[in-house]
Amino acid sequence: MRPVVDRDSSEWWERVARGEFVLQRCDSCATVRFPARAYCHRCRTRGWHWEPIAPVGRVESWIVSHQPFLAGTTEPYVVVRVRLDEAPECVMYGNWRAQGPPADGMAVRARLTEVDEELSLVDWCPLG
Repeated sequence: MRPVVDRDSSEWWERVARGEFVLQRCDSCATVRFPARAYCHRCRTRGWHWEPIAPVGRVESWIVSHQPFLAGTTEPYVVVRVRLDEAPECVMYGNWRAQGPPADGMAVRARLTEVDEELSLVDWCPLG
């Protein structure tokens, strides 16, 4: 299985595949947003640009999944929900790539895992 790429997310997936960690920033109100979408959820305007941010955050929660939803996963695997340090309104999900379970509040860093030349996934591991 592969992630479902749509009009709003296609460029984000392309950038991740090139090794970039970026989010959209609204040109009108400067709100940083993820996931990618055509309109700003705060001011409802369409203007935005991609902006690199530090690929670090803190674990908010995690689960053990027994369903293989995405390519590159084996059963069972841990999925973490991470709140990004430079964009605290944004949360991102990804596979946990470390031994042992994560802890809530743990500092983490994104790791881009190449599945093939067209797809990389954002995974998370302890910061350090």
